Amino acid sequence: MEDNAVSRSNYGESQIQVLEGLDPVRKRPGMYIGSTDVRGLHHLVQEIVDNSIDEALSGFCDTITVQINGDGSCTVKDNGRGIPTDIHHTEKVSAVEVVLTKLHAGGKFGGGGYKISGGLHGVGLSVVNALSSWLTVEVYQKGKKFRQEYKRGIPQDRLAVVGDADFTGTWVSFMPDAEIFETTEFNYDTIKTRLRELAYLNKGLTIKLIDKRAEREHEDTFYYEGGIAHFVEDLSRNKGAIFDKPVYFDVFYGDTEVEIAMQYTDTYSETVYAFANNINTEEGGTHLEGFKNALTRIINDAGKKINAFKGDEKVSSEDTREGLVAVVSVKLTDPQFEGQTKTKLGNSEMRNFVVKAMNEHFGAFLEENPAKAREILLKCLTAQRAREAARLARESTRRKGALESTTLPGKLADCSDKNPKFCEIFLVEGDSAGGSAKSGRDRRFQAILPLRGKILNVEKARLNHVLENEEIKSMITAFGAGIQDDFDESKLRYDRIICMTDADVDGSHIRILLLTFFFRFMRPLVENGHVYIAQPPLYKATKNKVDRYLYSDKELQEYLAEVGKCDIQRYKGLGEMDPDQLWNTTMNPETRTMLKVSMEDAVEANDTFNRLMGGDPELRREFIEQNAKLVKDLDI
Repeated sequence: MEDNAVSRSNYGESQIQVLEGLDPVRKRPGMYIGSTDVRGLHHLVQEIVDNSIDEALSGFCDTITVQINGDGSCTVKDNGRGIPTDIHHTEKVSAVEVVLTKLHAGGKFGGGGYKISGGLHGVGLSVVNALSSWLTVEVYQKGKKFRQEYKRGIPQDRLAVVGDADFTGTWVSFMPDAEIFETTEFNYDTIKTRLRELAYLNKGLTIKLIDKRAEREHEDTFYYEGGIAHFVEDLSRNKGAIFDKPVYFDVFYGDTEVEIAMQYTDTYSETVYAFANNINTEEGGTHLEGFKNALTRIINDAGKKINAFKGDEKVSSEDTREGLVAVVSVKLTDPQFEGQTKTKLGNSEMRNFVVKAMNEHFGAFLEENPAKAREILLKCLTAQRAREAARLARESTRRKGALESTTLPGKLADCSDKNPKFCEIFLVEGDSAGGSAKSGRDRRFQAILPLRGKILNVEKARLNHVLENEEIKSMITAFGAGIQDDFDESKLRYDRIICMTDADVDGSHIRILLLTFFFRFMRPLVENGHVYIAQPPLYKATKNKVDRYLYSDKELQEYLAEVGKCDIQRYKGLGEMDPDQLWNTTMNPETRTMLKVSMEDAVEANDTFNRLMGGDPELRREFIEQNAKLVKDLDI
């Protein structure tokens, strides 16, 4: 990317532009980093890493290291050019100090410092500095080591030369301010997920993550010479890939780069990620629109050329994406982000660039590989027939709902409150437990939906078969928000969806089947924190006519060590508890414990669901063999 780079000699203090001061940040941190919870905490790391990534995009950095230090602080190191150290022409202090104390000061705002920048908000170092109890910056440049210290955004001294250096780069160490954040403890896996993603998106870049905290020492190195082609290989692992290797191309149109990798698999779900300047554009945008439009047109054109269609037959965009695994990554000089969370690319020219790249490369691939083209077309035609069956099933459901006096399933015991924010629904295993739950609940805000047996494993079924399953239809109707592309979170009838199953193997299986369904067909439920797992007790211990409920084997052993012998009842199922017991132990918001289902790593979650719930039993056996030692007590 040397052609896109700003020359080393031209990057100096004159490229650092200042837009406004730093004062508002500590007063309203949420405006700058989204929140002051654990997500906002990790946003600090991302802001500094983004600066290092910008150096890599400009061709001046090939290694980035993120280290969680023993005292809980974090250090980000890169071997880029180093923040300019000269005195700024208008601010009369070093450019380093300007970047660290002035909001929206940096080389990304028209000063010519960077042609391509990955920072979504551009707030960077100044915000990290303002929200840290202390921060130290070290710049290695011009054969010298420069250093400056800050406390809560205030410089403690001027930038000074403290030694010699035979390399260049910027090292930033900071301690998040406990006065600002709900927690200051960094999560290794959260940082790991983003760094791995960045390594995929920047081929040839080495990113290291090191944990130096006591009893947690760990290290990972991410380097992918194949970039997003390697990303797609990992995403399609265990899914029965159709191509020998992903179709991959990387095209430049002036300063704009279009990089695409894609693979077809024998699964039914679509996995497509789109990025713009390394930002995951979760809401899509023009680059993703261009990709989908081009894919549909290219496959239909190929179908006509090899006479795969009858008459005017053609496949839809949805049909062409069944089983598709793809990553679309674009890099451009002036990205325009829109949408509710500012993660939708709006640059209209990107649509045409992506279409052009797809026509030139994927179109040529299908022409050169007619056997693979025919295999894809057969898959698309099969998907079309299944989609038509699913459409008819959907229409039937809608017609039925419109004609009947109520669209809610008959076995649903609904709550009286109609404000979804206050409502929750328990998905309960079996009629017996459902009866106890219905009798024991608070009818004002708690709904009960009993499920009979095990729902369909959606990982191994097309949409038409999914919609034929009675238990799944009941959940879709009860939740009210639809599925897949039709899912509308604003129509969700309950804020909390709680899986309440027995504490045995069958209960665990039902729970994972439910989570698989949510992940594949209602993913925003999981992403936005609507899904919970109830924690019913495993034991009831009775001594001197006083009952004590225990939720794990460890709790039981500790209680027995405390009180000696007592009567122990092991609950095999929820149905063994009477309504009062179920309410007091599992359903009462004042006393219950629930696990909130989150999805920090979508890539790993996708792979895990495929391994455990997909069509290859060998993968499940491998997983069991690898993890069998983790199971101490198995109740069968």
